[in-house]
Amino acid sequence: MKSKTRKLFAKYGVDVTKAIRTVMNLPISLHCWQLDDVTGFESKESLSGGIQVTGNYPGKARNFDELTADFDEVLKYIPGKKKINLHAIYGVSKNGYQRDQLTPALFAPWVDYAKKRNIGLDFNPTLFSSPWVKDNLTLSSPDSAVRDYWIRHCKQSREIAEYFGRELDQKSLCNIWIPDGFKDDPVDRFGPRLRLKEALDDIYSVKLNRHYIADSVESKVFGIGVESYTTGSHEFYMNYANSQKIMCLLDMGHFHPTENVADKLSSLLVFQKQLALHVSRPVRWDSDHVLKLNDDLQAIANEIIKHTLQGKEILIGLDYFDASINRVAAMIVGARNMQKALLIAALMPWDQLKAYQDAGDFTRLLALQEELKMLPLNEVWEFYCEKENVPSSIEWLDAVKAYEEKIMKVRGL
Repeated sequence: MKSKTRKLFAKYGVDVTKAIRTVMNLPISLHCWQLDDVTGFESKESLSGGIQVTGNYPGKARNFDELTADFDEVLKYIPGKKKINLHAIYGVSKNGYQRDQLTPALFAPWVDYAKKRNIGLDFNPTLFSSPWVKDNLTLSSPDSAVRDYWIRHCKQSREIAEYFGRELDQKSLCNIWIPDGFKDDPVDRFGPRLRLKEALDDIYSVKLNRHYIADSVESKVFGIGVESYTTGSHEFYMNYANSQKIMCLLDMGHFHPTENVADKLSSLLVFQKQLALHVSRPVRWDSDHVLKLNDDLQAIANEIIKHTLQGKEILIGLDYFDASINRVAAMIVGARNMQKALLIAALMPWDQLKAYQDAGDFTRLLALQEELKMLPLNEVWEFYCEKENVPSSIEWLDAVKAYEEKIMKVRGL
């Protein structure tokens, strides 16, 4: 990188080396389900429970070997520190398994894979696409047998996350999301939420080592088939997370389209030191499109960097799935855009901008914000990628298309 570029950023009080180091050390958890349309390994049944993936692009990964081969291709082209985010339906077993009978052994191959590549693992219980989802209800069901089944599943999932953290010496996030709700207006809104609270209390009554596991709960505003009422609303989980001293996870697609999700981070972090994110690009509803480097993503990245620099911990997970394009390319594009947004945010003189705001000098604030947009950001991105031994420009796509022709397109033939 040219010394002229460093001096230009320094003119505005920005240390380029420090900015790159900040971004480089922020782990991004790559979601395995982009590579196989949230199918998993336990069965080939269609998705249900508010989950939907559209498209039928050829070459979908169908098993552990194919999925990890695709991950190896993905990891070549994404700079920075990375983790892999797994759902419980990605256990590796020749004989199959029931979700209320999870064991660490089912996920030992993932641990071996992660160790060899020096990456961490996160985990999610899978409370959808199952005959045990009764009337769109799981942990809030009035049927105690249904609730108990999913309580067992979540307890075992937390133990597996702790196992990941211990084996890899990297804290593993265990995030609970449920599809529970009603298509039409319910008569009783309180009862399902009370049952959900009691089920969660049971799940979290098992105390695990917080050095190895972090817990979070994820809200949603609505979903397909549960348009009128979602048991696990944002208000419910925000209060529950605070009461249990666990993290509230914000998914960018799980709010009303007019809400600014980035604005919510500062409100939560007044009261908590940590929170978790699922970063996606909603279109109309929770459609989880591949990330673009747009204003919404940049606003999230700005908040992540500002709060990270103030000592807060924000766990970043990606959550999108597009089966209409090459799935490996989709994961790479989204993850690189997340990194680009973080780098842009880290190259901003936040202290100076804050000083103008606090002084009420909104003229200087606006003028400086607009001036900063013309700085040579791409040159810093190229330097960062070179430092991480990944291509900075789109030449990676030719390699991925060659991988598609050689590996992905012959699957199932």
